[in-house]
Amino acid sequence: MKKIILILAVVAGVLGACAPKEKGETSKVSVGNQIIEDLNSRYTSKAYDNTKRVSPEDLATIEEVLRLSPSSINSQPWKFIVIKSDEAKQRLAGTFEKYKFNQPHATNASEIILFANKVHYSKEDYKKRLDADMAAGRLNQKGYDKQLEGAFVFAEMVADENGNNGHWTKAQSYIALGNVLHTLARLNIDSTPMEGVDNEEIQKEFAKELGDDYECTFALAIGYHEDGKDYNSKLPKSRMAKEDVIIEL
Repeated sequence: MKKIILILAVVAGVLGACAPKEKGETSKVSVGNQIIEDLNSRYTSKAYDNTKRVSPEDLATIEEVLRLSPSSINSQPWKFIVIKSDEAKQRLAGTFEKYKFNQPHATNASEIILFANKVHYSKEDYKKRLDADMAAGRLNQKGYDKQLEGAFVFAEMVADENGNNGHWTKAQSYIALGNVLHTLARLNIDSTPMEGVDNEEIQKEFAKELGDDYECTFALAIGYHEDGKDYNSKLPKSRMAKEDVIIEL
């Protein structure tokens, strides 16, 4: 009996020595490695397989990631129009007369997301965000008034004499783009960010969906690349060296 106990004690000691001392530290390393793997694996797809579709579950995740994206003063000055149906894809394809190199993505990708930003983000727009904060229990009336008179000053500071702060709201939309690009990499879904879209033609074709005072200057195709046609899928990753782009002080 003593011999059995001794053997069990030795085994337990060996397993304990092999186990990580800090589970949290190991988890952090694993998560960090996964993030780098995600970013190393993602690339801009050049051709899509029109027979493969993003699952409804993954699309729901993507849409929620867009909704949860951060923005300056929590302004959320955007709309995301998800082009899913064949009819909507044909409408979009018709807007690519000047950017024919991107036109195939309009019909072959599983979905295309139009990123639209408010051109004149006003105090009334911001009030709607604060109303939502109040409803969620993030603010009391004092906090509401402080945010309205304090935080919104920044939106006014970056506006021109006509109240146009579209360059600022567009920058917020790029934050959402970056957010969803990593999500797509984690989900193993291919993507193509497209600044090669015709803003004016999209404004005409999707006027009803965009509504007043919104512009769309970039879009994102998502889906699954087509083997043999997507040359970029096999090319090695290429980025500047760390010392060329990062300065630590």
